[in-house]
Amino acid sequence: MKLTVLGGGGFRVPYVYQALLHDQGSPRIDDVWLYDTDPARLKAMAEVLAQFADGHADAPRVTVSTSLDDALEGSDFVFAAIRVGGLTGRMCDERVALDLDVLGQETTGPGGLAYGLRTIPVMLDIAHRVRRLAPHAYVINFTNPAGMITEAMQSVLGDRVLGICDTPSGLGRRIATTLGLDPSRAQFDYVGLNHLGWMRRVLHDGEDILPRLLADERRLGDLEEGVVFGREWLRDLGVIPNEYLYYYYFNREAVRSILDAPQTRGEFLARQQREFYQRVTEAAGGAAVSLWRKTIADRSANYMAEAKGAVQGEAQPDEDFRPDPAHQGYAGVALSVMAAISRNERATMILNVRNGTTVSGLPRDAVVEVPVTVDANGVHPLTITQPDLHQTGLMQQVKAVERLTISAAVTGSRTDAAKAFSLHPLVDSVTVGRKLLDGYIDRIPEVAEVFGGKTS
Repeated sequence: MKLTVLGGGGFRVPYVYQALLHDQGSPRIDDVWLYDTDPARLKAMAEVLAQFADGHADAPRVTVSTSLDDALEGSDFVFAAIRVGGLTGRMCDERVALDLDVLGQETTGPGGLAYGLRTIPVMLDIAHRVRRLAPHAYVINFTNPAGMITEAMQSVLGDRVLGICDTPSGLGRRIATTLGLDPSRAQFDYVGLNHLGWMRRVLHDGEDILPRLLADERRLGDLEEGVVFGREWLRDLGVIPNEYLYYYYFNREAVRSILDAPQTRGEFLARQQREFYQRVTEAAGGAAVSLWRKTIADRSANYMAEAKGAVQGEAQPDEDFRPDPAHQGYAGVALSVMAAISRNERATMILNVRNGTTVSGLPRDAVVEVPVTVDANGVHPLTITQPDLHQTGLMQQVKAVERLTISAAVTGSRTDAAKAFSLHPLVDSVTVGRKLLDGYIDRIPEVAEVFGGKTS
């Protein structure tokens, strides 16, 4: 089977390839195409994968290409993880908002809307190409903002597009592990949108173990979310929020912390990636893998530094690293999806999928992040207990903003875009909302292109 990776020069590609190397099922992915617009990044990543493949007689063959159509043609699965505008765009996403004392973050808040505006037209073009060149393929979307992008692509490809994020499943696994239990025997009751959801129950052999964790002072404090939100707030909620809800529950603290830092997350990653690709190009022998591992460790250690009392880009102690081995994270979720569909290896996981009747307070065609069963017949959302009023209200407000952003990206409507920015819960002023839109149009060419040019 053929897997096409869009954004094939990206940092996370080795995780996907390592997962494929260890897959012994049949049929399996034996043909991997890496597509990217940057030949130098493709060359560097191909070298990393070649070193991982060394010693594996049946390693999937890797082809690199800067031709999107060649990469897509005849694919069985398409894994999408692209960044329209690159890290330069991400840095502008952050700084335009921060200059107005509003949260500047990749996917949450106005930065995520700017990211969506410039990414949706590109991903819709990709969706049309997939329908023409690989009509039977499933698209596994990791391109952020994942929920918004998945919903837009579903307008072309329907349920053959699903979004993945490792955060909800990773949270459930860590809850079980913190209590000394086997996470493979746990079931997760989770509801939300991408980067906005709540773990409400974790069932282990039929017992909800979440109350046990919330009552355990030491173990709750050891959990990453205990550090991010504080034990008292988790007990007040009675659930464990997705870590990105930190930006909603502690918005003022988050903005102040990011403003006080010497650099944003995007600025840190831009410097780090520039150094990595240069060093890989110059490296000899088998150094590419070790350079990649060192870079990943540094990235993980600085993840959401502002929520943990750390400074973005500063070296962190080993215990603060976020482990992300190939058998975990989104690569493992992606492999499970492909195995379930191609081999009918029925699996339950948390994905971004079409709502249907799952969450009664949201439209049927809205994309939500909920537990699903995946098999050869596709993706089937599980029946869930409805979210409470505070959860439903926040989901509805953010979903309304997402849909306005999709409309603006498709039609070029500045009115819809201005409404999206102004109605976002993390933007508390219509005046600021309009300034945000003008700022992104002025500073990011790909956003300006959506609306036919700059404001001035």
